[in-house]
Amino acid sequence: GLALRAHGRGKAVTIYQFMKVPSARFGEHRMFEKLGIPVEGLGDGFSWKSKDLEHSAQLAREGWQKAKAAILSGAFFLVVLDEITYPLIYGWFPLEDVMSTLRDRPQDVHVCMTGRRCPAELIDLADTVTEMTKIKHAFNQGIPAQRGIED
Repeated sequence: GLALRAHGRGKAVTIYQFMKVPSARFGEHRMFEKLGIPVEGLGDGFSWKSKDLEHSAQLAREGWQKAKAAILSGAFFLVVLDEITYPLIYGWFPLEDVMSTLRDRPQDVHVCMTGRRCPAELIDLADTVTEMTKIKHAFNQGIPAQRGIED
């Protein structure tokens, strides 16, 4: 939603997805492509299914360097770091590097970070924090993911 609002106002937006594969073609990818909003998968899928965690970690480190460069470049009004909390929790790249990047970014660059179990240091540094809490989920009732709802 945030990316759509910024793009709708003519602002430059880019999205990095830390857990999705570069070839992912979920519904959001198709729509962002139609709208001209770049979205890039940086990972190798769900980390708990990874057959090579060191490879997953290396992809996350390389992805962070791309995202960091985008943030510091000043070329974007909004940089979305989707599911960045997971590689941080796993220790795949240092939290302090993310913190210093956020502190050093150009004043007019906004960063939106998503994911569960956000480190307290990021919460303290953030201007706005929202927590979504699952009350009930179809998956827990045996209902599989449905195209257009969860992909």
